Parts: sequence; C-alpha cells; structure tokens
Amino acid sequence: QVQLVDSGGGLVQPGGSLRLSCAASGIMLSLYVMGWYRQAPGKQRELVATISAGRTNYADSVKGRFTISRDNAKNRVYLQMNSLKPDDTAVYYCNAHGLRDYWGQGTQVTVSS
Repeated sequence: QVQLVDSGGGLVQPGGSLRLSCAASGIMLSLYVMGWYRQAPGKQRELVATISAGRTNYADSVKGRFTISRDNAKNRVYLQMNSLKPDDTAVYYCNAHGLRDYWGQGTQVTVSS
C-alpha cells in the first residue's frame, strides 16, 4: 500500500522558516517526479516546486525563498521555506508523479504575526 505522509507545518511569523517533509512507503520516490503543491482557502491548488533527476522548478512566487530537495536513501522529499509571507499560508501537499499520481494528506502552514 502506497502512502505519502506530509509533516512539518505550523504557525510561523512573517520572515520565519519551516521545513516540510514527505515520507513515502510502498514506492521509491527516486522513480517519480516529486512536487509540493499548496491550496489556500477559496483558491485552487497550485504548484510550488518540483524535483526530477536533479532538476528543480519553482513557482515565481517562491523563487529564491523555497528549496525542494530529496533524500533517496531515506525515501523522503523536503521543502525548505524561508522568508515566509502571509500569502504563503495554505495547506501544503506532497505529490509523486509517475504512471499514476500519489498525494500526501497535507500539512497546514500558517504565516501570521
């Protein structure tokens, strides 16, 4: 059974940092294009960042602030988020894209003073 477990969210002040983690079981993340998405209240889910074969891609809104990485030995993907802004508030989801897609359950990130 495939499972992606998202963790690391929380409440942080503007300018702060968080590191999200996505732990996988049942699949090898190294075989997938991995991504982080987010969905704010009342908005559509949007792509934040992807990583595949060492290449990374970021939404313009997070370039220079967020970094996606993967640890194939631990079968995990991370999203380091720095200089957080209130507009980054959302539920963040890990995604494994291959012959089919798998999703984590989401982790809430709230940026507020």
